[in-house]
Amino acid sequence: MNLFKKFFSPYIGLPRDIYFLFLARVINSMGNFVFPLMTMLLTDKLKMSPKAAGEFISLAAASYLPGSILGGKLADKYGRKSIFVFCQTIAGLFILACAFIDKTIIPWFVILFGVLNGAAQPINSAMVTDLTNKENRKQAFSLIYLGINVGFAVGPLIAGFLYINYFNLIFIGNAVAIFLSVFFIWYFVREPEIKHDELDEMERPKEGNTFKVLFERKELLYFALISSIFAFSYAQVNFSTTIQLKDVYGENAARFMSIINSINATVVITFTTIIIHITRKNKAILNITIAGIFFAIGFGIQYFFVSFYPYILSTFIWTLGEILHATNSGVYIADHTPASHRGRFNSLMSIVQGLGHGISPLIMGRFIQKYGVRNVWPLIFILSSAASIFMYLLSKYDKKENLGKKEGAAI
Repeated sequence: MNLFKKFFSPYIGLPRDIYFLFLARVINSMGNFVFPLMTMLLTDKLKMSPKAAGEFISLAAASYLPGSILGGKLADKYGRKSIFVFCQTIAGLFILACAFIDKTIIPWFVILFGVLNGAAQPINSAMVTDLTNKENRKQAFSLIYLGINVGFAVGPLIAGFLYINYFNLIFIGNAVAIFLSVFFIWYFVREPEIKHDELDEMERPKEGNTFKVLFERKELLYFALISSIFAFSYAQVNFSTTIQLKDVYGENAARFMSIINSINATVVITFTTIIIHITRKNKAILNITIAGIFFAIGFGIQYFFVSFYPYILSTFIWTLGEILHATNSGVYIADHTPASHRGRFNSLMSIVQGLGHGISPLIMGRFIQKYGVRNVWPLIFILSSAASIFMYLLSKYDKKENLGKKEGAAI
């Protein structure tokens, strides 16, 4: 009982709405059957080459762009909850339709799903920010992230076993999960009310268009650009790793990828609270710098793998980096964003960071075609290491900028 209390103690006392957002993310992630298997769908069911699959996955990732821009703007203007519920409901209908259409059309419906899902993601981050403050924000983002992975520990494993014999159920299950999560948010989560008098200087509302305000916060733009390199590296989990396993295990690679995804989620569930406790006194940006080191090592060592079992160690290492990045990036963005622009800023941050994830399959598909999948990993090691160094330099810049603003305010 004491161990149980210690494990969940960081999450006690959060706003009630955060717990329902957590439950909604558990359900949604548990039904996240489609995207982890997209590379397998394209290369196995549709017989695409790694190059062609990479191009299509990049196109699917790019579909988030228009949705994210529109979702962020509408959320700032009309409120978070109503826009979120609308976008997710339509997204669920698109993914449900994939169970009943010709396989060759499925990727295009997934792209339409991506547009609507892209609109919902920055709104979700803005809702968490609105419902918290600086004292409990890291715990709230951590709990939501934990919820994603509680579901993800189970969902892709089920999807891997459904893939061969019950392919259509992947899309039906994904849609049902989306509709259930939308119900919980619509019924139990209130529309956030922002109390401007309780905000510090960095979060107070600002007048002006998105880009004018953003360029007053250059550290956010630098942060997003560096994070896009991490996203580029992390995209190899479901792309280059899948292709590397498919070269060895053929169709059974789907099951091995499901195991990797479940190990990833299990490590997140087990170690997130521990890592938050160990790093609780660190600035968010320092924790993200450390995350880059874990990415570099975890992905880099895959160059040496000739069997499946070492992937367990690799997954453990890069998952530690994922935990540090996921639980701290939202905090850093929230602490540097005016309340008046949270939807739009979260949208722009998602777009810039997502750019790395989106172009990664496109570039690496061509790279693999020319140099082979094994040579991906030294390149990813170099990129992740460089991004970690850049993030450390940004922390120094950020400290200097904040010091200057405080001195200016004092005068």
